[in-house]
Amino acid sequence: MSLPCVDADPALPRCAWLPAADALYRRYHDEEWGVPVHDDARLLELLILEGAQAGLSWITVLRKRERYRERMHGFDAQRLAACGPAEVDDWLRDPGLIRHRGKLEAAILNARACLALQAEAGSLDAWLWAWVDGRPIRNRPRTLAEVPASTPLSERLSRELRRRGFRFVGPTTVYAFLQAAGLIDDHSTDCFRCTPPDD
Repeated sequence: MSLPCVDADPALPRCAWLPAADALYRRYHDEEWGVPVHDDARLLELLILEGAQAGLSWITVLRKRERYRERMHGFDAQRLAACGPAEVDDWLRDPGLIRHRGKLEAAILNARACLALQAEAGSLDAWLWAWVDGRPIRNRPRTLAEVPASTPLSERLSRELRRRGFRFVGPTTVYAFLQAAGLIDDHSTDCFRCTPPDD
């Protein structure tokens, strides 16, 4: 499916959760949200950023994402896993990041857990996509009320991630991650990005 250009018409019908006036949010919705991700660094990035978002709005994270990429070594698991308390202390002084010690420490712990998982399963990509049998779950909700905050799948995956040492991966965060990484497609049926039923 071809994605729209950056300057897609702001008047196009979109998911009801999207603040239509925010161009950055609109671009994220149009080009990224619900698009399947298979790159381990990108998957780790989304998992860490969804955890950083807990208690905040996603637009806050989007506005800081480039700085996260700079400071966290492009979410390269090896380099991020090698970070320690000195880096966390430095990050806490950076207004370009969400300055919450637990969330910043979780980024390092999640990178280490990712390395362990890669050693066992070959890749984070292969391990995660096995949870949905390799194909996105396309829900096609008609209204915002039909989009859940969590599901039995996100609850099971949350438990397994926590067992493996990941942090800030509660069921709601995990469901948002699954949506962001395209394992679940929750574009509403009236949204121009909704995938046709026969796709």
